Amino acid sequence: MAFFWKKQRASRLAGKKLLSKQSSKIELTIPTHFRCPISLDLMKDPVTLSTGITYDRESIEKWIRDGNQTCPVTNQVLTNFEQIPNHMIRRMIQDWCVENRAHGVERIPTPRTPITAYDIMEICSKMLASASKGDEKMCLNLVEKVNVWAKESEQNKSLIKDNGLGYVLAASFEAFAGQSFEKHQDLLKEIMLLLTWMFPLGVEGRSKLGSTQSLSCMIKLLSVDDLLLKRSCVLTLKELLSTDQTLVRALIDIDDLPEALINLINTSDSHSAKKSSFSVMYHILSTQIGRKTFSSRFLDLGVVELSLEALVEADKGLSESALGVLDRISDSKEGRKRVQNHALTVPLLVKKILRVSSLATEYCVSMLWKLSNNGDGGPLVEALHVGAFQKLLLMLQVNCGEDTKVKATEMLKLMNQYKNKLECFDSGHYKYLRKSY
Repeated sequence: MAFFWKKQRASRLAGKKLLSKQSSKIELTIPTHFRCPISLDLMKDPVTLSTGITYDRESIEKWIRDGNQTCPVTNQVLTNFEQIPNHMIRRMIQDWCVENRAHGVERIPTPRTPITAYDIMEICSKMLASASKGDEKMCLNLVEKVNVWAKESEQNKSLIKDNGLGYVLAASFEAFAGQSFEKHQDLLKEIMLLLTWMFPLGVEGRSKLGSTQSLSCMIKLLSVDDLLLKRSCVLTLKELLSTDQTLVRALIDIDDLPEALINLINTSDSHSAKKSSFSVMYHILSTQIGRKTFSSRFLDLGVVELSLEALVEADKGLSESALGVLDRISDSKEGRKRVQNHALTVPLLVKKILRVSSLATEYCVSMLWKLSNNGDGGPLVEALHVGAFQKLLLMLQVNCGEDTKVKATEMLKLMNQYKNKLECFDSGHYKYLRKSY
């Protein structure tokens, strides 16, 4: 590989970088044994595998994370994934950089020693001890240390997740949340931001976060003016409810949850935050006690309007979450009435059939079916006007759930009573479709 310093321009095919200093062009060739066999770049942290081949740590870690179990050069199966720092090569590279400093080559810094499972277990032990004593300062220092480790590399993140730190953080969160939210707010924020990328947690970790004091603290953090923190809280709530909907009982006694979720949808530009908020509402409304307690509050806060608005420009994930909420809201008489009275409801539902995903299609058919059985033929006529008859016929030709097929068939039979009376309806292009009803 070679360099010209006037314009830094990499040429991977030639294995060179061209460098020029002022007007004279000086070509420097990086020694082959200084280059990583994977990236072909100058190694910054050379490590040697069990096969005896040296790579740059970042490149070989990515190779292993991608599921490869062989040495890239020899193609031998790796007996272990231990990476031994090659200090001799690293010092030689640093000396070469110093020798060529006049040509603009910067000396590579000495890499930090990677963390080990022992380091993490030591942190876990200290954090549990500080939590049991209520020592916020010590616990905050430990959390900040973990944060620094996590930012250094993906390998560190994997080690942290695999060695039980998620449970320890959840236990610490519960301990300090149970003491005083106002007093320990800074620590609780930092722990919550860390927990976001540690899911899925084990059963014990989820039980700590699912306690009344932990849930109550998360709802309070949702009202803090910090979008990243709100996103972390709602993601955590979504993960907890997706694995254990019995937690809805604990949420009933916590004030301001509906307001916090609706406010996050209203104010956030993050699709993941909106999606998680809708998912939390969906899991709440999927339980009988959740519908009874929260349905009217969600309706009063405009959940129908927000859900339909989200569907207009939503991606797949957000569309599924918003449709799921609308479907659950439509289980109640009050909810169906609010959904039916909105001008966008039927056009959007028909539009989303077969255009987003099979799950979204099931939600759309379910809602149209509920509206069509609401004792009023208005939704059916409107659905006919916007092409629902054709969409339902097409849907029956593809794979979908048996329950969805039954509902679609029932609606087609009901629509058949109206379609001949509509002058604007033309089913000529669909007369050769195989009937499934």
